[in-house]
Amino acid sequence: MSKSITFKVNPGGSLKGEARVPGDKSVSHRSIMLGSLAEGVTRVKGFLEAEDALATLQAFRDMGVEIEGPVNGELTIHGVGKHGLKAPEKELYLGNSGTSMRLLSGLLAGQAFDAVLTGDKSLSGRPMKRVTEPLKTMGAEIKTTEKGTAPLRITGKDGQLNGIDYTMPMASAQVKSCLLLAGMYAQGDTSVTEPAPTRDHTERMLAGFNYPVKKEGNKVTINADGKLTACEIDVPSDISSAAFFLVGASIAPGSDLLLKHVGINPTRTGVIDILKLMGARIEVLNERIVGGEPVADLHVTHSRLNGIDIPEELVPLAIDEFPVLFVAAACAEGQTRLSGAEELRVKESDRIQVMADGLKILGVDAEPTPDGMLIQGGKPIGGGTVESHGDHRIAMAFSIAGLKAHAPITILDCLNVNTSFPEFKDLVKRLGLDISVAEA
Repeated sequence: MSKSITFKVNPGGSLKGEARVPGDKSVSHRSIMLGSLAEGVTRVKGFLEAEDALATLQAFRDMGVEIEGPVNGELTIHGVGKHGLKAPEKELYLGNSGTSMRLLSGLLAGQAFDAVLTGDKSLSGRPMKRVTEPLKTMGAEIKTTEKGTAPLRITGKDGQLNGIDYTMPMASAQVKSCLLLAGMYAQGDTSVTEPAPTRDHTERMLAGFNYPVKKEGNKVTINADGKLTACEIDVPSDISSAAFFLVGASIAPGSDLLLKHVGINPTRTGVIDILKLMGARIEVLNERIVGGEPVADLHVTHSRLNGIDIPEELVPLAIDEFPVLFVAAACAEGQTRLSGAEELRVKESDRIQVMADGLKILGVDAEPTPDGMLIQGGKPIGGGTVESHGDHRIAMAFSIAGLKAHAPITILDCLNVNTSFPEFKDLVKRLGLDISVAEA
């Protein structure tokens, strides 16, 4: 029997004090990938020691890269250069990490060896054609299941990939990053044009490793001419993890919270913009650039929130934060409407349906739509037992709802919180949420 974890949250409380939430998951993944392909030794601080990022780390160890750590978020990566990876002796198992699978598929398409990428049940159900189809137009040889899902069987095409000029049908940082990594091994230029801005951590970090990348408007171009030079990386705190605390302190009376060293990359700050439009009091302090990424301290205090129509241009900039933004909407006066977010239906769970089901159990008027949700907020939140469906962000979002609930909330199937934020329960408890954990 695999173990299961249940969160039990008692109603009320407020969030007070200061905290540094764990390192950014997106930046942690990319630090391993690019550090491994760099020439020289890359040192990383603030690395997220959670299952998803550790899956990427193990994959590169399996391809012959010597990596020391992590110890207290510090890593030393002995880069093997762009062509120094070795064929893995077994399948590369990536757990629950969609980022690892989608980015590695591009990186491995141009290697001199074959590889097989596998994952857990949740990852094995997620769509991979969005990366395999454009990679095939570059000359990559990748086989999926009939449904277009993992395992991915990649035949190395060393020196045989060709650059493409690709216009993405949907905004996805993972697809963009996958194709840019493949473009480092392709003949000629590889250009990716996005319909709306998405996370640009890959482009920023490539520049940090002195690899030439050209950006014009919504188009990014790369080719095989560059090399990666080892550097120092200080991973900023993950704004997706900070989001739970931003919402919690906004909705719980008496809250006063300082979140330190949070990444405020403009492609990721949708959650701050949306909360401010709802009336949240969030101050951005001590702004600075660390390793090419903008960082700041965020000061948030309780405020009265109002329902809004969430601007569609902010949706890609807050795509991972919607589970907890739905909780903010439930606590806001009036109606909140989200549209243009169909991507939420193919995350670790169908986040639109799962959040709507759970909110209804807690007495919230939440109507799912094909591409979003309608929430009538401002009524008291009740208690009850909700299903997280093994989705870490759902589990954490319903925990935060406890701050405004009138009865206890029990959240089932919370083991996967370890994929992104293993310290969540201890940290949120220290700051003032009455949460306990039961293992079975």
